[in-house]
Amino acid sequence: MRDPYEVLGVPRGASASAIKSAYRKLAKKYHPDANKNDPKAAARFAELNSANEIIGDDEKRKQFDRGEIDADGKPRFQGFPGGGPGGRAGGFETHTFRTGGGFGGGGGFEDILNSMFGAGAARGGRRGSGGSTFEFDPGTIALDLDVSVSMAVSLEEAVKGAEKRVRLPNGKELNVKIPAGVVAGQQIRLKGQGESAPGHPPGDLLITVNIAPHPFFKVDGSDLRLDLPITLYEAVLGGKVRVPTLGSAVELSIPKNTSSGRIFRLKGKGLPKAGGAGDLFVTTRIMLPDGNDAELEQLMQKWRETHPYNPRSDF
Repeated sequence: MRDPYEVLGVPRGASASAIKSAYRKLAKKYHPDANKNDPKAAARFAELNSANEIIGDDEKRKQFDRGEIDADGKPRFQGFPGGGPGGRAGGFETHTFRTGGGFGGGGGFEDILNSMFGAGAARGGRRGSGGSTFEFDPGTIALDLDVSVSMAVSLEEAVKGAEKRVRLPNGKELNVKIPAGVVAGQQIRLKGQGESAPGHPPGDLLITVNIAPHPFFKVDGSDLRLDLPITLYEAVLGGKVRVPTLGSAVELSIPKNTSSGRIFRLKGKGLPKAGGAGDLFVTTRIMLPDGNDAELEQLMQKWRETHPYNPRSDF
């Protein structure tokens, strides 16, 4: 993945709030639900989520700035303590060590190998004719050839399943089948799709699934939460209001004299779970009309004079 600062369009010294604001603005612009006719939007959206996972998290951002992890959040190989620069897993060469008269009068080089790499390293070495020369066999050192990437899916894709395209750090692209019912943080393993090195079996591709923010719903375990805007007259007089769900919309009966913040429970309209589905909790939010309305103001002035009440009496 590209540099996460470049992806979000912020400088390295940007504040946490600036990073959060940039992410929200771009996520809204490239959300798959708002760009159904743009095949590149989903890839761009996934890249934004991956970048935000790195520099949107204070600890990961520090690790990235220090060079401890790369743009995909994968630890960088730092080399062995005291070793030279450029140590990279998979780039091991054969080195010959001569023990001479030993270290400190005892132990022998096998003991040093054992303490550094375990007994298997000394056994895997080759002893010279004089008993004082050892060579590393690269095949005895385990390499981490797994590749870890993140993929963002919409809430609907997580529930119903989908086929998505993922781009690997080496530029390779793969089609990945997302199973229905996947949850945030779940990993999908693709055998043999990781890195390769001579003499070693190929690593695996580990895909961590993230669920992108939804424009309406908030996930709460297996439940969903939704803020439902209603008019002032619907709150006072009551009425039926259409409510979106992950399936088809349903009608919700709003009782007379409903206050803003009242919560209604729609059973079984949440996320799938073992033995059924979660619920959808709908919170009413009374919205006034845009702009100034002289007639409404006069009505409220009269109401204030003839029907005063204090909703903050308990404070």
